[in-house]
Amino acid sequence: MDDQQPNYHKEFLSSPHHVWLGLLTLGCGFLLASPLALIAGATTYALGWVYLPDMPLFKKWVDRRGEAAQRAAAQAQVDEFIRRRESLLSALASGRRARYMEVAQVCRDIETATAESALASQDPATDPRLRKLDELMWTYLRLLGIEESLDRFLETEKREDLPLVVQEAEGEANLLSQEIDGLKAKGGGQTFEAKQRLLSSRLERLGVLRKRVERVNTASDNLALVRSEQQRLVEQIKLVRADAVAAKNAETLTARIDATVEHLDQTNKWISEMDEFKDLVGDLPPTDVRIGYGTTPAAASSIPVPPRIERRAAKERK
Repeated sequence: MDDQQPNYHKEFLSSPHHVWLGLLTLGCGFLLASPLALIAGATTYALGWVYLPDMPLFKKWVDRRGEAAQRAAAQAQVDEFIRRRESLLSALASGRRARYMEVAQVCRDIETATAESALASQDPATDPRLRKLDELMWTYLRLLGIEESLDRFLETEKREDLPLVVQEAEGEANLLSQEIDGLKAKGGGQTFEAKQRLLSSRLERLGVLRKRVERVNTASDNLALVRSEQQRLVEQIKLVRADAVAAKNAETLTARIDATVEHLDQTNKWISEMDEFKDLVGDLPPTDVRIGYGTTPAAASSIPVPPRIERRAAKERK
């Protein structure tokens, strides 16, 4: 939320209050067609400009309208995030989608255990501890998306057996270099120039092939890291579930979730350093309301729906 104080006089200019002030003062003065009425109307209009924007009633109207605009903007961010998350989830292979749902079930177990606690939040939809589960699941989903992209890339590159192609290209370039050396010793000529152009082309191709090999090696290393991070995150979420079920202690659960979330900073940092996955970087939208884990019936039924969203959904169903 923006805490900056609104300019009430500026807001008054475009408000219906200003329209009514003009109609009731200047408008009545023109209708009466009397110099005295025009003077009185203009004076009243000027006084209205001075005092009305500072009246509590008008300030409350401006503040309510500003809050409504901020809520609408925040809801638009949430809707956009949900569409993005659904798109990423639907793009996963069935096996990875199943893994995601399995971890989401662990989070729902945590929600259930939390709800049974004597210190449970009265409003699960705004429970900050449970909202951090949303953040954990969003990170896990991004890791699954990166894993899928890297897998596809490596599968495509491995079809060509790049190390063998590079070896053959190096042998061909060496042979051409030897031929050029022999022609150079004989005095060169047109054949010599043609061989030089061919060698230049082959060397450029060899450079591109070596870069592809480097990309494959980097992708392999990143894939190993992504899978390790996935496993670490899953085990940490399961540890949170163990604490939630066994301890029944709000402070212990909160501390465990906070410790788990702290590890996400480093994960998000190295994700942001991978240029090809910059689109997957981003935090949850700035809202206090839970946004859940996905759109499957099981997941959706476990996430409390804010009243305003529920009323809008009911209207759409009608």
